[in-house]
Amino acid sequence: MKPGSSGEGRLRLGGTRRTRAAVLGVAGTAAAAAVVGLAVPAGASPVPAHSVTGTQHFQMMNTTTNPNSTTNPLLAYGLITAAGTDRTNPNGTDTFFFPGGSFTVKHVTAKGTAHQSFNAKTCLFQYSEKGTFKLSSGTGRYRGISGGGTYALSVIGISTRLKNGMCNPSQTAPLAGQQQQIQAVGRVTLP
Repeated sequence: MKPGSSGEGRLRLGGTRRTRAAVLGVAGTAAAAAVVGLAVPAGASPVPAHSVTGTQHFQMMNTTTNPNSTTNPLLAYGLITAAGTDRTNPNGTDTFFFPGGSFTVKHVTAKGTAHQSFNAKTCLFQYSEKGTFKLSSGTGRYRGISGGGTYALSVIGISTRLKNGMCNPSQTAPLAGQQQQIQAVGRVTLP
């Protein structure tokens, strides 16, 4: 990596695949969600009468330096209050797994919110972005889940150094350490 005149260059990649995808700007490539609906008679509500809508929070924290990791611990509170797992999918979506079922999360980075930095002297890299998410494809107790909201992603880490003491410029070099945090909040409907 060749630092710019200010001593900062593009962000050093590493950590999980999500970190790499975020830094590479892949988050903005999520396709539009397909909408499938049933015919509903005029005047009828498309949401079942027994459904519940409310505020939902999701929080994920990851500290792994394994570049092949695709799962992260996840906490949810609100309509769903449970510990679960976030799995990053190859198609740019995530699947949240909780006891009793799962659902898909499609996320899109808001234009102009992605920021990155790299300090070539200290090997510190930082990345942040904000965006929106939508929930779909629920299984088990989450069948029929819908809704969405906003998220904020923050990544901070330290790359390893080469034998000559310089920061390792490789996008696939091991990391000395990293922390990744995602906080999301939105309105969710459970049938």
